[in-house]
Amino acid sequence: MVLTGLVGVLVVIAGVFFFTRQSDGTGHATAVRTPSPTASPLASPPPGVKCAGSACTGKDAEVMGCSGDLVTTAESTTLGTTTLEVRYSRACGAAWGRITGGAPGDKVRVSVGRDSRTAGITAAGDTIAYTPMIAVKDPAEARACATLASGRTGCTR
Repeated sequence: MVLTGLVGVLVVIAGVFFFTRQSDGTGHATAVRTPSPTASPLASPPPGVKCAGSACTGKDAEVMGCSGDLVTTAESTTLGTTTLEVRYSRACGAAWGRITGGAPGDKVRVSVGRDSRTAGITAAGDTIAYTPMIAVKDPAEARACATLASGRTGCTR
């Protein structure tokens, strides 16, 4: 019975080898090649999204359709009563910085490498500011920093 099981396993292994190898035309077997994940075409952006990747850099996330249900908070921290966030839209391939609970004079900056974008709260009664977007492949590439009117500063990670 054990011998029959062993023979069965060997037959299965031989079958897998036989059916998964390919010939390179010279009679030599070659490995089966599967396409790399980057070989597949990019999916179309969802309806309403007006940019993707580097085309989003410097643009407003709301105007370009990258916010709403298409955004997540990649990182956040608090500075007193102000929340600082790195916002990320996978559909757009872009990140931006945002502060909420702020006051006039507060500023936010998002950086990816040497590229950065800034924004601030300028009008009385406003409590939110967000930067223009920067293209990123991974939201961990982006870092947001804030400088509050009170002089307090802080950054994500």
